[in-house]
Amino acid sequence: MDFFDSDGVEIAYLDTGGGDGKLPVLLIHGFASNVATNWVNTGWVSFLTKAGYRVIAFDNRGHGESQKLYDLVDYGAPLMAEDARRLLDHLGIGRVNVIGYSMGARIAAFLAVAHPERVARVVFGGLGINMVRGMAGTGPIARALEAASIEDVTNPTARTFRAFAEQTKSDLKALAACIRSSRAPISAEMASEIAAPVLVAVGSTDVIGGSADELAALIPGARAYTIPDKDHNRAVGDRSFKAETLAFFETST
Repeated sequence: MDFFDSDGVEIAYLDTGGGDGKLPVLLIHGFASNVATNWVNTGWVSFLTKAGYRVIAFDNRGHGESQKLYDLVDYGAPLMAEDARRLLDHLGIGRVNVIGYSMGARIAAFLAVAHPERVARVVFGGLGINMVRGMAGTGPIARALEAASIEDVTNPTARTFRAFAEQTKSDLKALAACIRSSRAPISAEMASEIAAPVLVAVGSTDVIGGSADELAALIPGARAYTIPDKDHNRAVGDRSFKAETLAFFETST
């Protein structure tokens, strides 16, 4: 991983370089994850590089090897989207295809809204209509992250988040600040203004992301793909999801 300064915050990133003249692909991971867990270990980086793409991925602030911050004002999807934009500036890249998963999909949406000239195509993975509805139940998750031990966490959903955060060796205090921060939803009106072609892909048993079809219906020309027999965590590395994404990137407009 390399590092760059994003308006005073040190951000770790991966850049495979190369590419076969295709637009690079920017990957934005989900909450409590990181580049390795979300994109390398699931085979996405190797899959895309073998398909001829230059791949750029970064650890969101508070995650992975990036700087840990503990104030609520240091987080939020609009701010984190600017980290993505600054990384493209740092690398001298104008336009990219973008794949965001879960929280990363929300960040990708704000990037597409704020900087449409930078986003050629965008995939919202693991986040359907709940992108518009907003994220509920963040309090129990934050408290689970702040608990002295996972054994003190009784809420099943919150316990799952705590277990995943421990698995990824995350800074629990930084994650609690991240999830307590303003989780600004994309309004239906904002979604309708996304200019880039959009693919929404959510697992058929994903209760966190919500319906892919309902979100796609709000975005002109968007396509929906339901990842068969996969929940929120298992959908990210699904082979059919990868194949659908590659076909989406390589479809002419």
